[in-house]
Amino acid sequence: MRRTPDGPIELRLTEVEAYAGPADPGSHAYRGRTDRNAVMFGPPGHAYVYFTYGMWHCLNLVCGPEDHASGVLLRAGEVRHGHEWAHQRRPKARNDHELAKGPARLATALGVDRRLDGSDVCAGADAPLSILTGHPARPEQILSGPRTGVGGEGATHPWRFWIDGEPSVSPYRAHTPRRRDSTRRQVGT
Repeated sequence: MRRTPDGPIELRLTEVEAYAGPADPGSHAYRGRTDRNAVMFGPPGHAYVYFTYGMWHCLNLVCGPEDHASGVLLRAGEVRHGHEWAHQRRPKARNDHELAKGPARLATALGVDRRLDGSDVCAGADAPLSILTGHPARPEQILSGPRTGVGGEGATHPWRFWIDGEPSVSPYRAHTPRRRDSTRRQVGT
């Protein structure tokens, strides 16, 4: 749930991707701690929010023990409550399924930016960003496969998880090698 000045927005996660910190070339923590990724090395249950492509924020949850960076990128979700607030932030969404279809769209729909980096998502429903209990998908509905846009050593890890048949799940995109002089950054935690 994201509490905003307009009202709360509740989202059911439909797609996530895992990143294993220093052991994972796809992770922002692969080369060690920086000012940007410091939250990933902190205690679990906190939000790691980063800015990418010079225009989008992405939301991750820190999930490993303190001092061992790891995280889960929230890739997609189904808005369950607060559609009107999500649509205000994502006016080009053609329908409710597109509101949080993809990591940048999810963060935009929820109004997440770097100000929420480090937020304790386990602090309860009154926190600006919090994890609520819900009804998980049945195990047979959950599929896994390679992460989107991750190449190299981690390209084949089945660390992307999604609910089968859920229309808010973002499309899979294989890694496309970029030229060395590219200024674009790969999405991941």
